[in-house]
Amino acid sequence: MNAAELLVRCLENEGIEFIFGIPGEENIDVMDVLLDSKIRFITTRHEQGAAFMADVYGRLTGRAGVCLATLGPGATNLVTGVADANMDRAPLVAIAGQASTNRMHKESHQYYDLVKLFEPISKYSTSIITPEIVPEVVRKAFKQAEAEKPGVSFFELPEDVAKMEVSKVPLKVQSALAPEPPEDKIEQAAKIISAARYPIVMAGNGVIRHNACDELVTFAQKLNVPVATTFMAKGAIPFSHSHSLGTVGLQAHDYVACGFDRADVIICVGYDMVEYHPYLWHKEKNRKIVHLDTMPAEVDEHYILEVGVVGCIKHSLMALADRVVPKESFEAQSLRKTIVDELAAHSTDDSFPLKPQRIIWDLRRVLDPHDIVISDVGAHKMWMARMYQAEAPNTCIISNGFASMGIGVPGAIAAKIVAPNRTALTVTGDAGFMMNSQEIETALRIGTPIIILIWTDSQYGLIKWHQLRRFGRDSHIDFKNPDFVKYAESFGAKGYKVESAAELVPTLAQAITDNTVVVIDCPVDYSENMKLTEKLGNLICPI
Repeated sequence: MNAAELLVRCLENEGIEFIFGIPGEENIDVMDVLLDSKIRFITTRHEQGAAFMADVYGRLTGRAGVCLATLGPGATNLVTGVADANMDRAPLVAIAGQASTNRMHKESHQYYDLVKLFEPISKYSTSIITPEIVPEVVRKAFKQAEAEKPGVSFFELPEDVAKMEVSKVPLKVQSALAPEPPEDKIEQAAKIISAARYPIVMAGNGVIRHNACDELVTFAQKLNVPVATTFMAKGAIPFSHSHSLGTVGLQAHDYVACGFDRADVIICVGYDMVEYHPYLWHKEKNRKIVHLDTMPAEVDEHYILEVGVVGCIKHSLMALADRVVPKESFEAQSLRKTIVDELAAHSTDDSFPLKPQRIIWDLRRVLDPHDIVISDVGAHKMWMARMYQAEAPNTCIISNGFASMGIGVPGAIAAKIVAPNRTALTVTGDAGFMMNSQEIETALRIGTPIIILIWTDSQYGLIKWHQLRRFGRDSHIDFKNPDFVKYAESFGAKGYKVESAAELVPTLAQAITDNTVVVIDCPVDYSENMKLTEKLGNLICPI
């Protein structure tokens, strides 16, 4: 066999079901082999869309998503989605074709040093310079991508190497388990938490990555302590649970931040610093921090530990739940009531354009608790992160490490591929939607029904929000949109425009029934942004 065929055999050996990408001249040998492979190649309309699909696939499954591009501009188009996956701890393997090795030493058509390009945004970046190393490179790429903390592996296959004959076989797939937490650290953490008057838990994305959500809920119940989740850990504890305080992560001082203000011990479980920087929730640097994770804590002056428990998150939570003295009463009950009441405050607001709070309330009314929402990045992301009530893990996907606009449409396609029996919906702004809207054609072609709910304001709303807060005026944030209904129909998708607040719920319900790609144009009133800023600026904590 040649190196291209060996590469595909190695990918099959890793259990790869899908590859997202675009064919090119320099990956032509791989593309030909894929015709006879059980791996399904999903041709996208842009390499960025392919990378985002692999990104969300990896985040939802815990297995590396794979994207493929040709050399030069094809590979550079992967960069944003790859960087997003790496910072959001989503396992991903990116593969690119490359120029022949006999022209990599000089100025050459479309040649770029891709290994160096991908090094800062990956855990592992290399070139297959000889066919004999294909099995080792592929196995290492997947091992690195899926090991804690997950991220990206990249490798390129030069076109001349792809054609070379080789007699090798794929390597055995192996992965390491997280170590057991040290007993002395468990005891130390148990004493600190037992002695605390007002402990609070901040659950991060690692809780979901390690399937430790049930253990987190048990821990909170047995200890009688409140839990806040980061944007990326929404649903790690159901919002409806009596010990949930919802989501923390805004730079502004929100209600949930009141729980951190009062806390004397903050228990960070599976927390990644990119999710919510500690200078925002630990300004005074005077609380005791207990760190539970599979990796040692990052060094930061606002994140100096009282104790770090490094090991399997599930086992750490279980061991602590058996040792910590429970709190006699749930001190955060009034805070939780305030948060719950605020979510319902605009549930009957019929003003139009719709307020963000009403859109989210209606969205939650229509969707099943296990349906999947992908939030694109923009002003709507802040509202979704703050107010969307997630009841299960991986049902509200938010990019919050790299926070890349354009993830919504390709992310929803990946979600539907992973969970074909659940509704997959993206909440996106009109700006983010247009960045990868061409993937509507991909969704229709491969038969993945998705719903695209566009919050329309014809502006870069989040940037306007920041400009008004800082300067009191906005700058260069306006643009014009196409007719989104006609735009959807031009692809062969369904399109609807919401004309009143009362129309949103039946339109969403109809979109689910349509069972195809549906675009919903929903005008939004972003004057609520500055109202929220003023409200949080004058917030009085209820505890």
